[in-house]
Amino acid sequence: MSSCHQSHCSPQAVQYTCPMHPEIIESKSGDCPSCGMSLEPMVAFDAPEGPNEELIDFKRRFWVGLVLGIPVIALEMAPHIGISLDWLVSKEVSVWIQLALTTPIYFWCGLPFLVRGWASVKNRSLNMYTLIATGVTAAYFFSLFAVVWPELFISDFRNADGVATVYFEAAVGIIVLILLGQILEARAIERTGGAVRSLLDLMPKTALKLNQDDSLVEVPVEELNIGDLIQVRPGESIPLDGTVQTGSSSIDESWLTGESFPVEKSVGDRVTSGTINGSGALVVKVAQKHDQSTLAQVVRMVAEAQRSRAPVQRFADIVSAWFVPIVVCIAIVTFIVWLVWGPPPALAFAVLVSVSVLIIACPCALGLATPMSITVAVGRGARAGVLVKEAESLEVLSKVDTLVVDKTGTLTVGKPAVTEILPAGEHSETTLLEAAAAVELVSEHPLASAIVNVAKEKNIAIRPASQFKAFSGQGATGESSGRKIVLGNSEFLKSQGCDPDYSEQKVEQLQDQGKTVVFVAADQKFLGLMAIEDPVKESTRGMLANLQRRGIRIVMATGDNERAAKTVAAQLGIEEVHAGLLPEEKAAVVKQLQSEGYCVAVAGDGINDALALTTANVGIAMSTGADIAVESAGITILNGDLRGIIHARNLSEATIKNIRQNLFFAFFYNSLGIPIAAGLFYPVLGILLSPVIAAMAMCLSDLCVVGNALRLRKARIEQGA
Repeated sequence: MSSCHQSHCSPQAVQYTCPMHPEIIESKSGDCPSCGMSLEPMVAFDAPEGPNEELIDFKRRFWVGLVLGIPVIALEMAPHIGISLDWLVSKEVSVWIQLALTTPIYFWCGLPFLVRGWASVKNRSLNMYTLIATGVTAAYFFSLFAVVWPELFISDFRNADGVATVYFEAAVGIIVLILLGQILEARAIERTGGAVRSLLDLMPKTALKLNQDDSLVEVPVEELNIGDLIQVRPGESIPLDGTVQTGSSSIDESWLTGESFPVEKSVGDRVTSGTINGSGALVVKVAQKHDQSTLAQVVRMVAEAQRSRAPVQRFADIVSAWFVPIVVCIAIVTFIVWLVWGPPPALAFAVLVSVSVLIIACPCALGLATPMSITVAVGRGARAGVLVKEAESLEVLSKVDTLVVDKTGTLTVGKPAVTEILPAGEHSETTLLEAAAAVELVSEHPLASAIVNVAKEKNIAIRPASQFKAFSGQGATGESSGRKIVLGNSEFLKSQGCDPDYSEQKVEQLQDQGKTVVFVAADQKFLGLMAIEDPVKESTRGMLANLQRRGIRIVMATGDNERAAKTVAAQLGIEEVHAGLLPEEKAAVVKQLQSEGYCVAVAGDGINDALALTTANVGIAMSTGADIAVESAGITILNGDLRGIIHARNLSEATIKNIRQNLFFAFFYNSLGIPIAAGLFYPVLGILLSPVIAAMAMCLSDLCVVGNALRLRKARIEQGA
């Protein structure tokens, strides 16, 4: 039930679906053809601007029903608790007043439930609305006949004044209480969408487009195309994902990474939609259209997850499908038994008891049990950096006993970094870095950025080299400050006239650790060497240790070479390693584990992980990786922090526990109430439930489910991570 600015999506693209029947997709809003519920936009940013119309409508119906219903309940119930109103109004006039006040409540306040109940019967899709409609219709029309044609009823069913017993208060109580439950549910769903709406608010509706003649024009973000240039002024939100073309600035990426410290961005760096520009002016080249931006993908995944249904929901659906007709049969049998063998007035008791059965058995809470927990859990996960794309993944994750992890970009940062700087002889670290960074600044080699970055971190002035020349697989040369600089492997330096003097034992040690060693010389003088590797993420060790303590088996499956893979595995205590794998071979490892009876999750970030992510019981993608990996996974870790896997596991366990509690509240609570409502204990204990009390009891089970599900909003899923 999320809403946001209309400009975020073209109206023609909006599609609507039913919360209870997600397979139903319509091109326009309306009611579900299967159950009659209001259709909702499939994507949160597709929702029309403005308040939730269904919630407003339910509130209006509720207040009208409450105002008109209080006198009905007072007139009928006062005599039953020893308060006589004969001095105010006679019983004959009282029932006509009740009829007048109940009629608009039944036909207008209760109309949504009558429509949905009829739709469920017409489409042979019996659900909670079947019982609601049946219960209120039975109570209303029985009472209507009792008021208009009291002479049709036997004398035992009429009082001394000849007025027949009526149950308008039952119809009124049911409708008003169900409306209250619907309002509470709608409000709860709106609250769970608050995190998504706050993210959408970060996206500007317009952007400053930079034309070829350097003029600026303000345009809606949906009109921007890939490749367009936009200007982002200091303090503004970045409208779309893109790459910095000119300028430098610090960017607040807290919504994306959770880190409060700004990140420095300069030419060539990627920036993300919704992040906040600092004090510098930037020109950004658009990389994704507005509906494919990071923010849009977050919203889309959350919306899909909130509509998706976990396997445990199938149990609730099956129970509902059988529960409704069984309850109707019980109500019919109850009516017959009380009519034939009940005490006088038998007909009155038969109607009262059968209607009570229909009301208290209403499986509203059963229908809410799983969707409410999933909806709240998805919102809670989003706040912790865990995006749940499929509800099924959220459930299955709690059963996972084996985690298959990719190495590069998952266990490691996925970005080369200089880990050791070893100057030769009397040369300084600064001299070594100045020479190496001068050449690498103009290089496109994957390791070049690592050397340039470490030089910048140490505030070393970099003078770009001229006469740059790259030698594939060997190294590169260039001139800077009047010196010819050479860097690459030792053989390349020798071919350029420099005989590097270094410790072969040290170099072998570095290479055995999976590091790449770069030798540097200037004017044929050896300056020293640097070791470059893809470092292990800070969160990796703690995450793996936590999972292993829980008895989860860790398996590494990587496309990297065996030496590098085993080096990282040894650092992290991973005993089972599969290296040098192609995408289909990674998937084969997963299938083999599954054939051995393991429930397997795969964590990865690359294109080559997509097949394994899809094959696994649960796919977990790092949002910092390839789009196809994110699309293939059921769960995405928003900032790439592996502690998010612990968060997701804790969230899964908390959600499944919550769903089971809800099913208990819903199913067993209603089932235990049926015998009491049917009068099973009346012959022994004289206990009967009136339809109003039954309606209140049924509403209480709804409130228990909603309240229990909302507890997930405060679930401490970060503990132990």
